[in-house]
Amino acid sequence: MRGLDGEPDGRRHEDHHGVSGGDARYETGRRRPRRTVKAASVTATAGLVAVGLSLAACSTGGTGSRDEGAARTDEIAATAPTPSVSATAGPQSAERVDPIALLKADPKIGERFKSDLKPCVADAYPVDASYGNITNSTAPDVVVNVMTCGDAVGIGTYVYRKQSDRYENVFMTEDAAVYATIDRGDLIVTKQVYAKGDPVAYPSGEDVITYRWSGNRFTQHDWVHNDYSQAVGDGEAAEPAPSASPAD
Repeated sequence: MRGLDGEPDGRRHEDHHGVSGGDARYETGRRRPRRTVKAASVTATAGLVAVGLSLAACSTGGTGSRDEGAARTDEIAATAPTPSVSATAGPQSAERVDPIALLKADPKIGERFKSDLKPCVADAYPVDASYGNITNSTAPDVVVNVMTCGDAVGIGTYVYRKQSDRYENVFMTEDAAVYATIDRGDLIVTKQVYAKGDPVAYPSGEDVITYRWSGNRFTQHDWVHNDYSQAVGDGEAAEPAPSASPAD
């Protein structure tokens, strides 16, 4: 990384050592200290400068000496313009929707899936909902993830975009161990990859797919695959899921 030169523009000498006056302590990329002026060589001039500064301080209300440090905060507050705030800056409120109602009314979802969508306990469904702007719509989009009750493993991901006064399904994937999130305007879909014998809690890897809105649909923008280590906990291999007995 290039450093900053403490000299004014046009005062920097560049030779084959990158130094001024042969002093190797100040190599290129290093910041030089300010030059100091010896009092013995400028005694008469200093007196005239001091008088000029004193008069200037009286006329401006200063302290009589030039401040080399940071400006006073009260002066900054009085002179600095008030920053304007963009209408789209900062957190935005999102109209909360009923994700269960969205799923039940969605014509793109099969009836068998809808009938299996039941509360885990009382009226608590295994459904997550996220809100964000990923389709350039005027209203926040809704990402719905459906999971299993026991292991909280994703089994379906759906994205709803508001059109007029209703929400439309613009993306869906129904697969084992799938989950979607919103990341800085992108739709990130993660799918766990299981090899034969992998327990539910320890998949062999994952696919991370990034989707972006293009025109009127999502298109794949990026794909990453991660292989997980088989050593877990204190280094022992994960116990595989029990296999079916011959009698079965």
